[in-house]
Amino acid sequence: MSDPQDLLRTLAPQVLGYLAARHGQFDACEDAVQEALVAAHRQWPVEGVPSNPRGWLITVAQRRLTDEWRSDSARRDREHAWAAAEPDRSVTDLPDAGRESDDTLTLLFLCCHPALSPSSRIALTLRAVGGLDTARIARAFLVPEATMTRRITRGKEAIRDAGAKFTLPAAVDRAERLQAVRHVLYLIFNEGYTSSGGPDLISRELSAEAIRLARVLHALLPEDPDTTGLLALMLLTDAHRDARLDPSGGLVPLTEQDRTRWDRAQIDEGTALVTAALSAGPPGPYQLQAAIAAVHAEAARAEDTDWAQIVALYRVLAHVAPNPMVTVNRAAAVAMLDGPRAGLELLATVKDDRRLAGNHRAVAVRAHLLDMAGEADAARVAYLAAARLTASVPEQRYLRGRAARLAPTGEDDHDESNDRAGRAAGI
Repeated sequence: MSDPQDLLRTLAPQVLGYLAARHGQFDACEDAVQEALVAAHRQWPVEGVPSNPRGWLITVAQRRLTDEWRSDSARRDREHAWAAAEPDRSVTDLPDAGRESDDTLTLLFLCCHPALSPSSRIALTLRAVGGLDTARIARAFLVPEATMTRRITRGKEAIRDAGAKFTLPAAVDRAERLQAVRHVLYLIFNEGYTSSGGPDLISRELSAEAIRLARVLHALLPEDPDTTGLLALMLLTDAHRDARLDPSGGLVPLTEQDRTRWDRAQIDEGTALVTAALSAGPPGPYQLQAAIAAVHAEAARAEDTDWAQIVALYRVLAHVAPNPMVTVNRAAAVAMLDGPRAGLELLATVKDDRRLAGNHRAVAVRAHLLDMAGEADAARVAYLAAARLTASVPEQRYLRGRAARLAPTGEDDHDESNDRAGRAAGI
């Protein structure tokens, strides 16, 4: 791996896993690894990458731990006992290669401990396993660095207070924890693929990191069909990335994208993965979503899309993982197969679901279906309501542009009367 930044991100979880497995105290070990990474960022570009970069990082991090323990009088005896039991490690001393996979998996499980909030799980996974520094994570999620620091600190405190050890969870808890790991990677990818706020639609760094971590998890658990399905879903979705923006950075919907710009290599890989995952047993939500993405990818033109197959897959997904957003997406597909009225009828079944409160996607789909049905005034009001509900500037521009297309000549879509109309309609 020639890029030092990529090398450091690959080595970070290995080094942290090694230290945490040997010394415990995840929070202290994580801080030490971060300082070692900072030192590497500063020194390697000047001095060159050492012949044994992993050993170099371990040595620097262990020195940081030793210094920390020496500075704390309450831990002095503990540090001396450790120093006496363990000789100083040189940069030529490597972790046991046979433990690397177990340590990385354990680290993922620890970062997704049930004691942590979802936001802390995401932040800690990106920092401890992804090797991203706090400032980069904060920029990706459009929050101040101090806010992200607090999330990471709270996460490490929660792990410490829960008495969590650096060990794989018991077999009875492993499946649930693995599900949490996959969900965190899925959330990271989604935020990267469609940023929830700010001037850019896509955060390439986040989506790329989610795919990288999903590859790591898949390499650790190659026989797990849900993990395989998750990686397939990411690859098939991310394949559209270059076609999702017009030259000005505006959003281009799926049906209007230039499909020659889709990444065929990612589509082929994702399709092969989801085919393998579906043949491994009863499908889970990630395999089914990946299968839907694969059907979209098979169509050379939007009009060639096999909507009947997509609707059938959504029907199965609704049974396997009932969720109002599944119904919203299913309604959009039903509209393409059976007409907008059928889609609107299905969408109406979740209009009072509290989980959709404030969700711009549900309102935007309703606007699109009303538009398809020829109800221009209602569609325009809904488009503007959806625009108000999202913090993403590209999505706001897209939705307001759709509304403007339906506005009577000379009418301003941004005036207060439209806002009042949207609120009166309960949108």
